[in-house]
Amino acid sequence: MYLIYNILAVLLVILALPVFAVRIIHEKGFAERLKQSLGWLPEATMVQVAGKDVIWLHAASVGEIVAASPIVKEIRRELPGMPILISVVTAAGYDMAKRIIPEADGIIFFPLDLPFLSRAVITKIRPRVFLLVETELWPNFLKAARDLRIPVMMVNGRISEKSLGRYSYFRSVLKDMLDTIVKFCMQSAIDAQYITRLGANSDRVVVTGNTKFDQCYTKLVEAEKTALYHALHLRRSGAIIVAGSTHKGEEDLLFTAFNQVIAEFPDTQFIVAPRDILRSGELVELAARHKFTSVRRTKLAEGETSDQYNMIIIDTIGELGKIYGVADIVYIGGSLVPRGGHNILEPAAHGKPILIGPHMFNFKDTYAMLSERDACITVSDSSSLAQTILSLLNNPAEAKKMGNEALAIIEENQGASRKSALHLKEVLQTNGLLQTN
Repeated sequence: MYLIYNILAVLLVILALPVFAVRIIHEKGFAERLKQSLGWLPEATMVQVAGKDVIWLHAASVGEIVAASPIVKEIRRELPGMPILISVVTAAGYDMAKRIIPEADGIIFFPLDLPFLSRAVITKIRPRVFLLVETELWPNFLKAARDLRIPVMMVNGRISEKSLGRYSYFRSVLKDMLDTIVKFCMQSAIDAQYITRLGANSDRVVVTGNTKFDQCYTKLVEAEKTALYHALHLRRSGAIIVAGSTHKGEEDLLFTAFNQVIAEFPDTQFIVAPRDILRSGELVELAARHKFTSVRRTKLAEGETSDQYNMIIIDTIGELGKIYGVADIVYIGGSLVPRGGHNILEPAAHGKPILIGPHMFNFKDTYAMLSERDACITVSDSSSLAQTILSLLNNPAEAKKMGNEALAIIEENQGASRKSALHLKEVLQTNGLLQTN
């Protein structure tokens, strides 16, 4: 099975060469990203991490980096002085890691999972331990870690039903990968059950909770909130509705609902953050067709005033978590269309009333947790979204009650990051990699 996997991996890279060439020409920073993915890591970073017994934590993209951020803080608290290396797959993840994980001694792009390349990189760095966030399973890399006797630990582990079916096709390789991992720190009992069904040793599986409950970078003090109001040119006279991580086909439904809202509350302002910021121009055009006057966030940064606008399109990375803090009501995208929804915890951490569509299958546990305590409301279509927003705007006490309940749930479930750090400490001690007093 490894042979088949490696043949396919090499073929995919060969087929992608023309795409790589185009992206090197047209995409700023892609050449450096590809260079690192092929094993040529920055010399300055290697001086800090290579052969230094680093704790290497791998988080693929923005969502995993957000989940990893509080873990890194707890590792620093529990294991002071140990160098930490962060690796990512995407450029957005790299930028986010630079912004919210200042504790890292190095941040690199993860090597392509090709024969010999993974072994060469891991041999060069020779980490003390390797932590993978959520479900980043790479056969060649994990095989090299096992051969080099480097313990591997999964943190904030999550297995979706879709992944459960997909991984089942690679049973023999999967068994080797799971046998390599010495500790599985899973988000929920369901995730623990799924990873065990895939073949993980149940004695190595623990439920630590979701580290995203611990994230604190989104919190806003009053001065930060005032600065954000100023930067976005927001009016304090009307309500602010934020729609986060929206998808193609969904915005049309949202804008139809927003028109009904603005008919009754004309001072309302809308902030829409598409999941893919490259679609921002498309949303400006769609907003115009729905009779909204919109402006891109980057235009505001360039000095353009928004006094004449009632909709802001977010075309920047990393701001949404803070923008939720100025909302009166938050809608979570990817849920009125069957994309599985997005992170519901960020707006909950700000104590905001949350609206979502019926398609939250990628976040079942947190969705169920908030739904059962009436901290969020599920809407079925554009009409029910409009009516629910209007109901909350007409009943601010109910909106405040929802937000308070959401914040209470966050506070009750914090602590997963500390548990992960303590399990890491135990793994290091068990493997003779940590001196004990």
